[in-house]
Amino acid sequence: MSRHQDNDKSRPGSARQGGYKKASNSRGNAPIRKAPSKFTTKPETAKEAPKAPKKPSNPDEIRLNRYISNSGMCSRRDADIYIQSGNVKVNGEVITEMGYKVKLTDSVQFDGVNITPEKKEYILLNKPKNFSTAGDDAAGSANVLDLVRNATKANLMPVGRMDKTTTGLLLFTNDTEIVQKFTVPNQRSSKVYQVSLDKNLKFEDLERIQKGLTIDEHRVYVEEITYIEDQPKSEIGLKMKTSNVKIVRRIFEHLKYDVLKVDRVTFAGLTKKNLPRGDWRFLTEQEIINLKNA
Repeated sequence: MSRHQDNDKSRPGSARQGGYKKASNSRGNAPIRKAPSKFTTKPETAKEAPKAPKKPSNPDEIRLNRYISNSGMCSRRDADIYIQSGNVKVNGEVITEMGYKVKLTDSVQFDGVNITPEKKEYILLNKPKNFSTAGDDAAGSANVLDLVRNATKANLMPVGRMDKTTTGLLLFTNDTEIVQKFTVPNQRSSKVYQVSLDKNLKFEDLERIQKGLTIDEHRVYVEEITYIEDQPKSEIGLKMKTSNVKIVRRIFEHLKYDVLKVDRVTFAGLTKKNLPRGDWRFLTEQEIINLKNA
């Protein structure tokens, strides 16, 4: 063995001895234990004062900002801004207090508009025969609300009135602004009706209707009137702005025709496409936007 090798063997911590040794204490090779922590228990903290019991909430009351949000006018955060700005009235009084609670029976005005805490719902029904929109029918008679009663918990109203014999598109909503918009006489949206008569409509009578008629001292105008293609001349298409079906009937009755059937096929851009008779559907977001701009 060489001298160089002897020196390597005797040198502490050499590669042949497995590198550096682990530290040991004075008792030999037993592992070093850490000293126990000075504090073995969690230090005591001051006891919290007991909280006051919460007042039971009144199910008939709701925060004003939530009331506004539920109505669909804006978010709760934006509602707070409107409240602080003095743009909200409750029962005719301006409210600026944050956290103010109102009853569901209170009258709330948001920026000058009466609102309800319900989310705005819009439902389109293809109304069948023998259902009326009137609320004063004889007991046991069928009402259109029976057809959409399970659609939502909202308090829906039909937009306009339709008698039992009239069929076609009927809009329901709890949006009072929409109801008012489509029931005032000077509305701008068009409706299309298919009218079935007891006999063929004379061409000269069709022209008279197109030019306008005076009925009960009121001038009645239509946007368009045509014979329906590939149908008898007793099947008429009528386009006008009114949602009052009685006026549609009066036009033909004024010229001595009996109206057998009136079917509303379009309403403010809404159609009966993919909506069988007696069925209903919710409007899409885009349809709601179009409706409000109609």
